[in-house]
Amino acid sequence: MPRLAIIGLGKMGRAIEQLAPERGFTVVSRIDPKGGEAGTVTKETLKGADVAVEFSTPGSAPANIIAAVEAGCPVVVGTTGWYDKQPEIENATLEKRGAVLIAPNFSIGVAAFGEIVKAAARTLKSAPGFDAHIVETHHTAKKDAPSGTAASLEKQAASEWGKSIPITSVRIGSVPGTHELIFDAPYEQIRIEHVARDRRVFADGALLAAKWVIGKHGVFTMKDVLSG
Repeated sequence: MPRLAIIGLGKMGRAIEQLAPERGFTVVSRIDPKGGEAGTVTKETLKGADVAVEFSTPGSAPANIIAAVEAGCPVVVGTTGWYDKQPEIENATLEKRGAVLIAPNFSIGVAAFGEIVKAAARTLKSAPGFDAHIVETHHTAKKDAPSGTAASLEKQAASEWGKSIPITSVRIGSVPGTHELIFDAPYEQIRIEHVARDRRVFADGALLAAKWVIGKHGVFTMKDVLSG
């Protein structure tokens, strides 16, 4: 059974911890300054993990990733809101011959949703009278806005739409994640929506990615996982 380190024990970290045994992992380390067995990521605190999953905070993620790479531990990163540091992280990973898999969303459905919104934007970009808008809704504890998933979807749709698409962020209750792409015209409207009903969908995808990245070198995304 692959040995797993969990970095960050928030809602996602806890969901991964619960699901990991069912997916064939042994959790050997839980790292979090609030309630973990260790507060920082080091070779020692990773406890020989074959792979780590990182769901901490935007402020902590870059240092956690670098520490895992330097310790020789592949890391799957689900934390968003730190992407201004991504070039630095990628360079360090390649220099150390490490492995990092970065995704704003680990849902298989969201990966397919990205292709759907691209096709919709391509189809409607020349239709008269249509405007486009993205609305993303998450729980009140989510730190970044817009979500990393919304930013990724906007980038995919805008590549076909031909211009940027506005994003509205809603923070309410305990919503795991809802993303809508709306095309509106004077007499009609098209709404394309992905709804995550349970946080376990992200945990399941993160564990799939974790199993895939073991033994690899480089910087990857969920597209690499799904393409085999």
